[in-house]
Amino acid sequence: MAVILDGKSLALKLRENIRIETEKLIEQYHKQPHLVVILIGENPASQSYVKSKEKACIKAGIKSTVIRKDADISEKELIDIIKTLNNDDSVHGILLQLPIPKHLDEDKIINLINPTKDVDGFCNDNVARLNKGQDALVPCTPLGITKILDEYQIDATGKHCVIIGRSQIVGKPMAALMLKRNATVTMCHSKTTDIKSITKQADILIVAIGRANMVDASYVKPGAVVIDVGINRVDDQLTGDVLYDDVEKVCGYITPVPGGVGKMTIACLLDNTLTCYKRIEGEKND
Repeated sequence: MAVILDGKSLALKLRENIRIETEKLIEQYHKQPHLVVILIGENPASQSYVKSKEKACIKAGIKSTVIRKDADISEKELIDIIKTLNNDDSVHGILLQLPIPKHLDEDKIINLINPTKDVDGFCNDNVARLNKGQDALVPCTPLGITKILDEYQIDATGKHCVIIGRSQIVGKPMAALMLKRNATVTMCHSKTTDIKSITKQADILIVAIGRANMVDASYVKPGAVVIDVGINRVDDQLTGDVLYDDVEKVCGYITPVPGGVGKMTIACLLDNTLTCYKRIEGEKND
């Protein structure tokens, strides 16, 4: 029977620790941490995510502002909003909710966000620092996965970590983090041939491919750690990229969906916001 990596309980603990630390820091700096989220258009999933983030901020004592704009917003108007937020001393974190409409240059706009306020860790400055093994703001989902590994004392040193998925949001930053932890990392993706022959070598298998129930027991080495990043809706049920009931019989550790990585993502957004706040306000008070 596999050990369930309970991201839900860990996220609750992390959020409570953040709330307590936030209270103390507000007393010290006499200013509340402030996260601003820019939401463009009417995407239902994006609206749901933003609502969850807003609730989590309020519970943690972090001020939350959501700037809502129509899908036909001009690139100039969006750029002006970001420049204003960059220069606003009351704002510590800026998050552009993705995806954004196709007429907007996503990469260009993300890289206009001040790197010290880039709570998503997506701008080139933070990406470069992460890949160099330097101190950086880390994308929230990979950061959450490392916190799960730490909580369950799973040491990656010398282990073979296989990551399925090469996105900028999960796969690539996850590879950098696991290399920093002295794992041997292999990345697989949609063009990888004979993928099972690779995944069956994994001591730690991280699945972020976005295909419901793709990974069954035949992909998994007995006793492996399996981290399921996928969130898919099938027949009105949430499911991951891993066929849980099948894989759970052969692996050593596994994250459930829901209740695994997803809960940690929002908790780590709060953590990154607090990190930005401490850096910005700390420099002012040095």
